[in-house]
Amino acid sequence: MKRLAALALPALVLLPQAAFAHPGHGEAAGLVHGFLHPVSGADHVLAMVAVGLLAGLRGGRALWALPASFLALMAVGAGLGMAGFALPLAEAGIALSVVAFGLAAVFGLRLPLAALGALVGGFAVFHGYAHGAEMPETASGLVYGLGFLAGTALLHAVGLGLGLVAAGTRRTVMAPMLGGTVAVLGVALIASHF
Repeated sequence: MKRLAALALPALVLLPQAAFAHPGHGEAAGLVHGFLHPVSGADHVLAMVAVGLLAGLRGGRALWALPASFLALMAVGAGLGMAGFALPLAEAGIALSVVAFGLAAVFGLRLPLAALGALVGGFAVFHGYAHGAEMPETASGLVYGLGFLAGTALLHAVGLGLGLVAAGTRRTVMAPMLGGTVAVLGVALIASHF
């Protein structure tokens, strides 16, 4: 199971690049660009996998509510970015999301689900804004958006699998270890931006 999860992400990242290598895919190019955006940056990958991790660790309704909250508010943020609105400190918000989600996994954040969903969704706006602001001019907003939503959902699923494995192992070190790794990498991201 762990080997499969370790191999799945690189394989899925390379798959759209193979499709993009063939010319004449106007809409497909927008879809591929959208899909690749969340999986091509460490900050997005870490945050989106961490959302799935939190959902898997929390279980119950969080399994769908946290990823859904992230996806919905990320779409709102993308709309802001596509429309040209300026969102101050977007990169800092993205890096802080990695730290916050990692620390939540470390300390077993037991906020009410609605509050945890709001935390996840609030940070998702920054991620969505980056996706929308960096959309290629030649891409259709809808097709590009479907691509980055699919890429994000895939990353949530990877994190969800990790969270379910960590929650089911009875080893109390796996969740803090995963969360701690995410938080430390988030601090490194912050340090690299400032």
